[in-house]
Amino acid sequence: MHLILLFVGIQVSFNQQIAQAQTPLAPPTTTKYTCPAQLKSSINAVINRPIFKRMRWGILVKPLSSPQTLYSREADKYFIPASNTKLFTTAAALQKLGANFRIRTSIYQDSEGVLRIVGRGDPSLKDEQLKILAKQLYQQGIRQINQLIADDSYFQGELVDPSWQWEDVQAYYGAPVNSLIINENASLLTLLPQKIDQPLQIKWNDPTEAYKWKIENTAVTVQENEPSFVEINRDLKGQTLRIKGQLAVNTKPEITALAVFDPVENFLIHFRHNLRKEGINVKQTSIGNAIKNDKEIAFVESPTLSDLLIETNVNSNNLYAESLLRNLANQQPLAKNETTADAGLKVLKTTLTELGIEPTNYILVDGSGLSRKNLISPEALVQLLQVMAKSSQAEIFRASLPIAGMSGSLKNRFINTPAQGIVQAKTGTMMGVVSLSGYVNAPNHEPVVFSMMVNQSEQPASIVRKAMDEIVVLLVQLKRC
Repeated sequence: MHLILLFVGIQVSFNQQIAQAQTPLAPPTTTKYTCPAQLKSSINAVINRPIFKRMRWGILVKPLSSPQTLYSREADKYFIPASNTKLFTTAAALQKLGANFRIRTSIYQDSEGVLRIVGRGDPSLKDEQLKILAKQLYQQGIRQINQLIADDSYFQGELVDPSWQWEDVQAYYGAPVNSLIINENASLLTLLPQKIDQPLQIKWNDPTEAYKWKIENTAVTVQENEPSFVEINRDLKGQTLRIKGQLAVNTKPEITALAVFDPVENFLIHFRHNLRKEGINVKQTSIGNAIKNDKEIAFVESPTLSDLLIETNVNSNNLYAESLLRNLANQQPLAKNETTADAGLKVLKTTLTELGIEPTNYILVDGSGLSRKNLISPEALVQLLQVMAKSSQAEIFRASLPIAGMSGSLKNRFINTPAQGIVQAKTGTMMGVVSLSGYVNAPNHEPVVFSMMVNQSEQPASIVRKAMDEIVVLLVQLKRC
C-alpha cells in the first residue's frame, strides 16, 4: 500500500506540473520577443560561434499543428541520438501496451511443492516487493521451501547489448537487462577517507556484495589541500573490482552505483534474505524453467505503464527503457536465433510506422539510446512529437517528459529564464553527443515542437547544453509579428 501511495503521489505531483507546463505563463514586461522571420539568424548566431565549428548540428523547429518549418539545419540527416531514443520506445510502449499495463512477477507451485519465481522484467522491483511476496507465502502456511527455482527465461538473449561500451556496462546506467531484476540490478558503493596515507574504506549498501568481488584497492587518503578523484572499473570477466585514486582527508564520502555482475544470483540472495526475515527457510535454490502445470500462489505487479514512463523519460532510466522494449515482444514466438530485444525492436518499428513515422528516418538497435549504433534524424523526432500530441495518449506521453527548471534531467536547467515551467523536453548525453527534443508552449505564439542534436563534439557537454538552452529560450520568446 505504501508503494501504491508513493506512485500515486508521484503521479499527482507530475500531473500538477504538467498542467502548469501546458498553461503558458504571462510574459514579464521585460520579455524580449523573437519574430519568426528573425529566428533563423538568431539561431545561426548561436551555433556558428567559433567554439562550435568542429561539431555537427541537426535542428528542426515546427509549429505543433502545422507543416510549416520555422527553422531547419540538416534535419533529414542521421545523428546519434543518445537518450532521445527513449521517446520512440516510450511512445511505442504506450501505443502497444496501453497506459494501464503492468509487469507481473509470479510464484508458482507444482504438485510436489517445488516453488518457481518467474520474472517478466519488472525494472521497478525492489526489496519491498520481495517482502510482500514472502508475506503472501507465509500467510499460506509455508514455513519451508525444499526447492526454489528462479525462472529468468522470459527475456531471451544477451543481458547486455553487444554494442554498448565497456565503460558503460560497468556503471549502474548500463546494468544488465534480464527477467528477474531487483533494485535496478545495481549496488551502491561508498568510499570514505581515513587517516592520511591509509587506503580508502569501502562500504557496500548491501553487505553481501563484499563477498562477490575480488577487490584491488589502491585508492588512498591524502592531505586536505590535495585534489580528490576516484576511478572504479572491472576487468573483462567482471569479478575483479579495481579502485584507484585519492580522497582528501575529512572530505565527503564518494558514492557510486555499479552494475551487478550476476543478476539472477543477486536476485536469489535478496529473495532468500526476505524469506528468512519472514520466517521461511529455503533448503535449495536453482535456476531454470522446467516445471510444468504449476499453480500461481503469489504475485506482485509493477506500477502502471504511465508511471513507468515517468521514470523512463523524466530520469532517463536506461534499464526501464530496455525492459519496456523487451515487453513490447509480449511473449511472441521468437524466430531462430532471435532475441527478445530483436522481437521488441520489430514491434517498435511496426508501431512507429502505424503512427506515421517514416522508417527510413531512423535506425534503432536498443531501447535506451546507450548504443552508438542508433541513428535518428531531427525530422523523425519532430514528427513523433507532433503525432503523439494528437493521439489519445497525448496527456500521458507529455506527463512523462521533464519540465524545464522543475523535474528530472531538466530540473537544474532553464531556472529563472522564460522557459522555466513551460518547456517539456527529453535530454540525451554521451561522449561527443548532446540532444534535446520536446515541446514549447510559447505565451505569444502557437505551441512549437523542436529537436536539436549535436554530434562529434569535442566541447564539454555543459557548453553545448548552454547553447541549446539559449535556442530554446528564443523559441519561448516567439511572437506573431
